[in-house]
Amino acid sequence: MHKRLLSGLLLVMFALLGSGVLAQDAVNFVDSCVSDFDPNVDYFPDKAEVEYAAGFSVEYHNNYKLVSVQPWPNAAEEEWQQYVLVQCGTPAPEDLADLPVIEVPVNRFVATATTMLPHLEAQGVLDRLVGIDTVLYTNTQAVIERFENGELVEVAPGGMGEINVEILIDLEPDVVMAQQFWSGGTTYSALEEAGVPFVVNSDYADTSPLGQAEWGKYISLFFNTEALANEVFDGVAQRYNELVELVSTVEERPTAIAGSPYEGTWYVAAGDSCLAQLLADAGADYIFADVEGTSVPMDFEAVLEQGIDSDYWVNINQFWATTDDMLAADERFAEFAAFQNGNLWNNNLIMNANGGNAYFEAGVANPDQLLADLVAIFHPDLLPDHEFIYYQQLTSSAAE
Repeated sequence: MHKRLLSGLLLVMFALLGSGVLAQDAVNFVDSCVSDFDPNVDYFPDKAEVEYAAGFSVEYHNNYKLVSVQPWPNAAEEEWQQYVLVQCGTPAPEDLADLPVIEVPVNRFVATATTMLPHLEAQGVLDRLVGIDTVLYTNTQAVIERFENGELVEVAPGGMGEINVEILIDLEPDVVMAQQFWSGGTTYSALEEAGVPFVVNSDYADTSPLGQAEWGKYISLFFNTEALANEVFDGVAQRYNELVELVSTVEERPTAIAGSPYEGTWYVAAGDSCLAQLLADAGADYIFADVEGTSVPMDFEAVLEQGIDSDYWVNINQFWATTDDMLAADERFAEFAAFQNGNLWNNNLIMNANGGNAYFEAGVANPDQLLADLVAIFHPDLLPDHEFIYYQQLTSSAAE
């Protein structure tokens, strides 16, 4: 019996040796480097598998990861960026010497968007965060506390979006995770000219709620925290899809519109947008679901004509707290049926004094919570005990 068992173990070991790959201690190095490199060891036993996100991919090798990422919306294939993430304590691949190399796990990290912060917190690496664009718009309390304690600095003070490269250089970050919203932007070129190591993050360009949330896995690639990222995302996806299944049984779907004009133009969330999918998954018929694209400019009259009879109106304007605020901006809002029926819901329940809205921070990382709020709005009977996290109903100031 013992001989048989020993023979079996030897066969397994020889099979592994024959494949040329041995797994190290079954977990990634999240806070240390390799001290004795073995080219036959897989140093990333915990791997991220991308299921929903369309803007990045990762290819694993024994001691490095080859990451490809979309730099901005609608970027051509040849414009995608690539990085080689090398396990510290191991050699970089010689055949990829023309690509930027970053040793992982990183220890000094700079985030330039609030959407990154919930992922850093969930993966337990906020202590590696040494810089943030500005603390003005964040609602992640742990980040605010680190800033107040002098443990991180603002690299774009004042919230104007312009990164101060001198501050970045003094910080000596391992990597800056930056965003640029069009090909003609200057963020990437400024960082490159300053010699600051940076990588691209275009989570905002993904057009599905779960796709945007899955960018937590992208962040995990730089900290070797794939196991945590997978666990967190799997929970989000499961809860999201369970809500979709729950709503699939409804027989009546109310109609809905969203947004409001800005300087005379109504930038309508179109059918390919995250919001359009959220509304559909929440059991609503979005009036502009058949409009192609993610955002389409329309004039007020066009929206009024198509949406005047809509049952609900959501994501109206985060700076409006009452219906009086709406009418002060434009009295024609009163012509919409949703206004007359009081079915007005704003996504600004958690917003700080500077306009930093948790909907665009924690909400992006947790679309299951956004969906639950919307299901409770459109189909309150399905979630009778729901407590709202991001949405609140607009009422007149007289009713308060």
